[in-house]
Amino acid sequence: MQDEKIRLCVDHPLGPGQGVPLTEAQAHYLFGVMRLAAGDRLRLFNGRDGEWRAEVEAAGRRSGALRVTGQTRPQAQGADLWLMFAPLKKARTDMLVEKAVELGATRLMPILTEYANAERFRPDKAEAHVREAAEQCETTLLPQVDAPRPLTRVLADWPEGRRLIWADEGAGRAGERLAPLPEGPAAILIGPEGGFSPPERARLAALPYVTPIALGPRILRAETAAIAMLTLWQAQRGDWV
Repeated sequence: MQDEKIRLCVDHPLGPGQGVPLTEAQAHYLFGVMRLAAGDRLRLFNGRDGEWRAEVEAAGRRSGALRVTGQTRPQAQGADLWLMFAPLKKARTDMLVEKAVELGATRLMPILTEYANAERFRPDKAEAHVREAAEQCETTLLPQVDAPRPLTRVLADWPEGRRLIWADEGAGRAGERLAPLPEGPAAILIGPEGGFSPPERARLAALPYVTPIALGPRILRAETAAIAMLTLWQAQRGDWV
């Protein structure tokens, strides 16, 4: 009998005694790749009900069924932190999504800007990467993945009370800018490789809820800037504190 090192993200509700049918892809992974069999145990989560222990009831090549036996962890809340980013080329966007999950972002918001060099972003593909990353990093959180929207539209609909932290190479030192930020909901804004256009920069600088932060003396790639900003936030205001 295998132990419970395997974690699987499912869509099904989870609770004591709950039966969980498997998709063909999930059955292939558990029984064809991981070689689980009837009676083996694993852990399940769905981003809503916490993490649960389950046993394999039926194992087939293209289907299977699990039975939930008990909860291992309640649902985590995490920090209320959004990540806004201009889509990058495919592999780099995939990496950014993966690291955002690992670093505790709760919403992923692709934005379209004037200098963006990659406008294609598939939410369904990003959601698959979210699930894989969540399985690996032991979180019970599944960040919401939005469809791409123009930056101007996102700013026009901005919710009251949420601080927007803008990664701006022209701002002051990171520590000086981050330390005085109030507690509460926040979002991080990362621009495209070409940066923001002058009109975009002017609009961001004029908004009262925007705080620009520099990330040191070097120019960072967009995915590196996202990782750095998420790390700074979590260390000072998030669930690392």
